[in-house]
Amino acid sequence: MAILLFFIAHWYLSLFCQTFFHHRYAAHGMFSMSRGWEKFWHVFSWICQGSSYLSPYAYGVMHRMHHAYADTEKDPHSPQFDPDFFSMMLRTRKIYNGIFDEDFPVEERFTKNVPSWRSFDLFASFNGVRVLWILAYIGFYLAFASSWWLFLLIPVHIAMGPVHGVIINWFAHKYGYTNFKVNDTSKNLWPWDLLMLGEGLHNNHHKNGNRPNFGWKKWEFDPVYPVIRLFDRLGMIRLQKPAAVVAIREEKVSAEV
Repeated sequence: MAILLFFIAHWYLSLFCQTFFHHRYAAHGMFSMSRGWEKFWHVFSWICQGSSYLSPYAYGVMHRMHHAYADTEKDPHSPQFDPDFFSMMLRTRKIYNGIFDEDFPVEERFTKNVPSWRSFDLFASFNGVRVLWILAYIGFYLAFASSWWLFLLIPVHIAMGPVHGVIINWFAHKYGYTNFKVNDTSKNLWPWDLLMLGEGLHNNHHKNGNRPNFGWKKWEFDPVYPVIRLFDRLGMIRLQKPAAVVAIREEKVSAEV
């Protein structure tokens, strides 16, 4: 029981940080927060994501590129240009590392107002720190696992962020349904999206990229949106007015841009 509770907690806490802080805040600027809260979410994301910690800066830049270049050769992760999701993950990792290491050419429009805490990202992404997280996972399983098959969950803990990424960037571009006609293959994965905290409402998001509520139909529930509204009421964040939200183009851009 302890192992399953730990796995569920890690899955949803890691995913919440990714969708709330990395995606909706860092990439899209759907709300604002103080520098102090920004640093809190950097640290909290590291605690929740552990060995698969993602730099909010590198993630934010790469996600903006995904929206601008969706399903073109410049898209960091598109099933249209990879034979399987492992190949897509490797290509995404290469681009992410290039952005993180500052040796991948990035247009200024993709970096504007993306939160950056370089010193912390370097610490949290250091391989030695990632190994310590992995050892902690193994130690927890050694202490509490009641059956050998539970150890099969450890690789998911280790690669939690990429696992979440491939579910959306591969499966939500190949399967599901659409509410909107867009210039890419994005689809909605409801009701499977209950496992993805709104991220699986991908077609809705690609049509309305700056809308903090990813649900559209009355039965499409985005569980993170009520939390965003609560944080706004508590003064932890401030929801942006539509005109103030970071503008991210939803159409594919031509190769000449």
